[in-house]
Amino acid sequence: MENVLRPVTVVGVAVFLTVLIGWATDVLLRKADARHSETPLWGLLRRARVPYQMVLCAALLRGSYDEAELFLEHRTGIGRTLTLVLIGAAAWLVIRIAAAVVETTYTRYARAHHDPARVRRVRTQVTLIMRVVAAIVAVVAVAAMLLTFPAMRAAGASLLASAGVLGIVAGVAAQSTLSNLFAGLQIAFGDMVRLGDTVVVDGEWGTVEEITLTFLTVRTWDERRITMPVSYFTSKPFENWSRGTPQMTGIVYWHLDHSAPMEAMREKLRDVLRACPAWDGRACSLQVTDTTPNTVQVRALVTAKDADDIWTVRVTVREQMITWLSTEHPYALPRVNTAESVLPPHHIPSPDGASLRRAYEFPRTGRH
Repeated sequence: MENVLRPVTVVGVAVFLTVLIGWATDVLLRKADARHSETPLWGLLRRARVPYQMVLCAALLRGSYDEAELFLEHRTGIGRTLTLVLIGAAAWLVIRIAAAVVETTYTRYARAHHDPARVRRVRTQVTLIMRVVAAIVAVVAVAAMLLTFPAMRAAGASLLASAGVLGIVAGVAAQSTLSNLFAGLQIAFGDMVRLGDTVVVDGEWGTVEEITLTFLTVRTWDERRITMPVSYFTSKPFENWSRGTPQMTGIVYWHLDHSAPMEAMREKLRDVLRACPAWDGRACSLQVTDTTPNTVQVRALVTAKDADDIWTVRVTVREQMITWLSTEHPYALPRVNTAESVLPPHHIPSPDGASLRRAYEFPRTGRH
C-alpha cells in the first residue's frame, strides 16, 4: 500500500503546488497589467504561464523524486526524463519572456515615433532578433539534453577532435544556407527592405509580408505569395517604392487624334483630381509627349502619398478621362483613316490600269 500512496502523494503535492503557484503568479501579473496599462509587458508575460508551470512541476518532481525513493528500478530513466522535460520547458519559458520584453520595447518605440518607415525598420529588426534568440536557445537546450546521456559525454572528446574537419565540411555543405543567414542579418540591420515595404521584384509588384533569416515573402496585388531567398535582395537590384518618402508620381498615357482638345483635357484633369480623395494635391500636368502619323501620345502626371493611392489615382484618371472624351469630344479618340489615297503628281495610269508610268521621258540622245 505504501508503494502506491507514496508516488501518488508526491505527484499530487507537486501538481497542487504547481497549480497554486501558477495561479498566484497569474493573479499578480493580471493586477500589474491593470495597474500599468501603458505597457503591455505584464499582459505578454501571462502568455508564459504554461511553460512556467511546466518548469515548476518538473523541478518539484525532479527534486522530490530522489528524496521519496520511488521506483528504484526505473530511477535513472525517470530522472533523465524529468530532466529533459525541465530543460525543454525552461527553454520555452526563456523564449516567451524574451518575446515579451522585445515586443514591449517595440510597442514603446512605435508609440514614441510616428514615422512609418522607422517603425517598419525596427519591426523588421525585432522580428529577426527574436528568431535568432529562439534559434540560439533551442540549440543550447538540445545540446544540454544530449549532454545528459553518458554516451554523448563520452563521445565529446572525439567530436571536439574532429570539429575542425566537420566545420569545413558543414561550411561547404551549408554554403547557401549560411549566405541566406548572413543576408537576413544584413537586411535587418542594413535597412534594405522592411516589413510592409512596397517592392517590385522580377517584374512583380507587391508588399513585403514576412522576413525570416533565410527567406522573404512578397504578397502581390492579386493575393499571391512569392517566396524568395533573402540572398536575392543582397545580390540583385530591386525596386523599393517605400524607401525614403512613400510619396510617388504616377503616369497615365492616352493615344488620341491630332484634334484632341488639350486645354479642355487639362481642365478636366484638374476636376477629376479634385474629386479623387487619393490625390495628395502636390502636382498634376498634361502634355503631348509624342506624335505619330495617326495619333498623338498624351501623358498626365499625378501624385499621391503612397503606392496604393497612386494606383487608385491612375486608374481613376484613365477611366474618367476616356469616358469624358467619348461623351463630350468623340472626335478626339483615335480613328482609322479610310480616305482614298492621292496619287503623286506627274503619274498617269496605263491604259490597262495595271501599272503606272512616267508622264514624261528624258530625251533620247543615242544614235539610231
